[in-house]
Amino acid sequence: MRHILWYNNAVLENIVAKDWATALSSEEEHLHKMGDFLRSEAAAGRGYLPASKDILRAFQTPCSDVKVLIVGQDPYPTPGHPVGLSFSVNPGVNPLPRSLQNIFTELHADIGVPVPKNGDLLKWTRQGVMLLNRVLTVQPNKPGSHKDKGWERITETAIKHLVSREQPLVAILWGNQARGLKPILESSNVDIIESSHPSPFSAHSGFFGSRPFSRTNQFLENRKVATIDWDLTEDD
Repeated sequence: MRHILWYNNAVLENIVAKDWATALSSEEEHLHKMGDFLRSEAAAGRGYLPASKDILRAFQTPCSDVKVLIVGQDPYPTPGHPVGLSFSVNPGVNPLPRSLQNIFTELHADIGVPVPKNGDLLKWTRQGVMLLNRVLTVQPNKPGSHKDKGWERITETAIKHLVSREQPLVAILWGNQARGLKPILESSNVDIIESSHPSPFSAHSGFFGSRPFSRTNQFLENRKVATIDWDLTEDD
C-alpha cells in the first residue's frame, strides 16, 4: 500500500488507525484535493475547523473495532468546539453546544443515567463507537459551509468499508444528511436507527423519544456483541 500524504505532508498512517489507512488508500488523490482546498481556505483568510490534526480523528478508532456508527452533519462552527469527533467537545467547553445538550437529555430519558456536565465523548469511542461527521470541516461561524466540497465522497467510502466487513454494526443516523446514507447501509449485518437531528431546530420533531441508546444496546445484545456503557458521568 502506498503511503498517503495528508495536509501539511503528514503521512496518513501516522494520523489514523492502520486499517483505516488501508481502507482509505483508494481515496489518495481525493484526499490530496481536500488538502489543497483547506490550504486555499487558509490562504484566503477564511480558515477552517477543526484543527488540521483533528480532521481525521474519527478514524483513530480502528475499523475492526467499530460496532456503532453515529453520523453527524458537519463540525460545530464555533471556534473551540469541534474536535474531529461528531458531537463531542473538549472537557472544558461550557456551556455545551445545544445539540449535545439535547443528546444528553435523551440519554437520561432513555436509560436513566445522570446528565453529563462534560461533553467529551471519548469514552464511547474507546468501546467501538465511531463518531463520524458526514462533512469533516467547516468555515468558522458558518455551518454547512463545506458541504459538497468533497468530504462526502471520503466519508461514504469509509462507511461502505464498514458495511463490507460483514461484522455487526449499529448505524445511528441523526438528521437528513446522515439519513441519506441509509441505502448504502442496508445490509444483513447492519441495524439502523434514524431520527431527526438533535439540533434545537429539530429535536422535537422525532429525536426526543427515539431511544437510540437503549435500542443500540438491544441490537448489539441480539447479535451477541458487547453492549455500550453510555454513562459518561464518571468522566465529568
